[in-house]
Amino acid sequence: MTIKERYESVKEIYKRVGVDTDAAIETLKQIPISMHCWQGDDVSGFEGASSLSGGIQATGTYPGKARNPEELMTDIDKALSLIPGGHRINLHASYAIFGENEQVDRDKLEPKHFKKWVEFAKERKLGIDFNPTYFSHTKASNATLSSEDEEIRSFWIEHGKCCLRIAEYFATELHTPCTLNIWIPDGFKDIPADRMAPRARLKDSLDQILSIPYDKSKVYVAVESKVFGIGVESYTVGSHEFYMNYAAKKDLLCLLDNGHYHTTESVADKISSMLLFSDKVALHVTRSVRWDSDHVVLFDEETKEIAKEIIRNGSDRVILALDFFDASINRISAWVVGMRNMQKALLNALLLPEEKLTELQNTRKFTELMMLQEELKLYPIGDVWNYFCEINGVLQKEDWFKEVKKYEKEVLSKRN
Repeated sequence: MTIKERYESVKEIYKRVGVDTDAAIETLKQIPISMHCWQGDDVSGFEGASSLSGGIQATGTYPGKARNPEELMTDIDKALSLIPGGHRINLHASYAIFGENEQVDRDKLEPKHFKKWVEFAKERKLGIDFNPTYFSHTKASNATLSSEDEEIRSFWIEHGKCCLRIAEYFATELHTPCTLNIWIPDGFKDIPADRMAPRARLKDSLDQILSIPYDKSKVYVAVESKVFGIGVESYTVGSHEFYMNYAAKKDLLCLLDNGHYHTTESVADKISSMLLFSDKVALHVTRSVRWDSDHVVLFDEETKEIAKEIIRNGSDRVILALDFFDASINRISAWVVGMRNMQKALLNALLLPEEKLTELQNTRKFTELMMLQEELKLYPIGDVWNYFCEINGVLQKEDWFKEVKKYEKEVLSKRN
């Protein structure tokens, strides 16, 4: 049987439980995922940094790491050619592209330093999301926006303002809103003497960044929390409670990263609560192994549950991005596996008979609800996924990996 014939067969199977597979495919096609550029070069950026800081680690020495903008863009192109649907790219400020003798520090960044990224995105009809880079810098060795050193804090406040202007430039040029996400690594390794003052300084710093005029219809500012990090195990200034309240007060997005909470906490469970009180919520989907280790996203239960909540509560209300960096495996494959798995999870959610499941819950028929939820796990989602790939002109099953191996042999292996 051809992929189309298999699809037509399973279409009838899903129809019997009230699911329209054609509608599911069309909805999935409209859900963009922001693909993070930093998987391609292990979060190195283009500033010449020799090491990472801020509790960030990309472990492994797999050959073929992108060493410059041209290589990174070529790698992004290859990855996107193997991922169905239309998506976005997510940049950090450390990926500014400078001309000869043009490099400036992060407090002096301008839109012109990202012109080549805009040209890249325009040619491919991609949106761009953006992040100030508050790590891997000599002035980030102790603290950034919460620093007790006013000179250091002022530097990072200016960096935030620069990034706000650049985000608006992206949105204007590409005719699509840009999500500007703020995350800082500030905190203490051991028990602090004063928890309030650093947070008060962080609040003041954010207030100053947001004091400059910007178009809120073009730039969606998000703030991202973290429960702890390497070197700041006992206290993180930007906690979830801090940012959730700050976002509510300032009408910003609260960004939830599923690697940034205690291991028993569920980000899927948080989404509905956030959307009761906010128009939108932003997500970074990753995979933590014992801690925030940023492993490649799998088609696992956590990702499926997150996807269910995205679909149930309105995919247009969730700004979706991925965030992982694995240097132990082929970096193109890491992108493709992670992006396709996120899409598979969304498709899994779209293929659920949501009205029937909700009715069973509302009538408290929990035995039947459990039975149906379990039986649905073995429904032939793979045939729907393969058809989705085919109609989007992308290789199905594991066939795409042949292209990755070919690219590794012809391109990546030649990088020293």
